[in-house]
Amino acid sequence: MGYYVYILKSRVNGDLYVGSTANVINRLRLHNDGKVKSTKGYRPWVLLETRVCATRTDSMSLERFLKTGQQKELLRQKYK
Repeated sequence: MGYYVYILKSRVNGDLYVGSTANVINRLRLHNDGKVKSTKGYRPWVLLETRVCATRTDSMSLERFLKTGQQKELLRQKYK
């Protein structure tokens, strides 16, 4: 079983969201169905990228890293 870090972009305001999961398709559905409190108001979301990780711990570490200020800014530049 793999774990993934995913990057979403809001079609409403262009915000990016970084998360981790074992099932990207199901998680994207939850975001777009309004079942995730932090992203509910910015639906719909588009999946931009997924990164495969060997373990849940690895995926959570990568997620935290990508949410740091410098990395978040690099993602914003990449997905303008």
